[in-house]
Amino acid sequence: MEDWLTFYFCGMSKPFRFKQFSVADDRCTHKVGTDAVLLGSWVQVSENDRRFLDIGTGSGVIALMLAQRSHTDARIEAIEIGRIETEQAEQNVRQSPWPEKVVVHNIALQDFKSEGKFDLIVSNPPYFERSLLPPDPERIRARHTHQLSFDELLEGVVRLMLPRGRVAVVLPFERMTDFSQRALAQKLFPNRITHFRTRKHKAVERVLAEFKFEKTSTKESELILYSDGEAWSEEYRNLTRDFYLKS
Repeated sequence: MEDWLTFYFCGMSKPFRFKQFSVADDRCTHKVGTDAVLLGSWVQVSENDRRFLDIGTGSGVIALMLAQRSHTDARIEAIEIGRIETEQAEQNVRQSPWPEKVVVHNIALQDFKSEGKFDLIVSNPPYFERSLLPPDPERIRARHTHQLSFDELLEGVVRLMLPRGRVAVVLPFERMTDFSQRALAQKLFPNRITHFRTRKHKAVERVLAEFKFEKTSTKESELILYSDGEAWSEEYRNLTRDFYLKS
């Protein structure tokens, strides 16, 4: 389900409008979708967090959500391997209220170097591994682990994250077990896990997970998108109320 719950107007040229900023994604292979908004809303931003890294920023939506939520002195580094996506993310940042807080880099994680380490790292990573590759190379890069495997992602996290830092990801339910096992091999332990499903009777479709170097008890929860018909649940509305215009 590569386009799972992608917004119905993602193919239009008009930007997607949030309460405090807008994101254009017409040049991006991977459009603004529920996965990104979920992660950007769900991740916990501390008053003491000053340095953030968004891996695979795409249109820059998560980086801008972090900019909205973080301290005025915070700095968000956003990396993206696609040149066109980088250009669009840079445009979105320039037109946002926080152009001084976000820096977009056109670079692969494997090549990215930083003067300091990060309090919080977030990623909506590629996750298709054994499925048939699409003919479009841009779609391969955007959603398949062809150029950024789970191991490469986690090695980058270990290299760039502060000892007290956290890394948060969103993945399909069926891919999270593999990711978690590889995280444990890197001495990264689950701190928070939320299972997300569209409706109460549906199977879990996405898992949001936060990992730390410190081993602690894992806080687990569940989030349901729709409570009745097409009405958002109170929990989902509360989670996204700082961003969605309709919340």
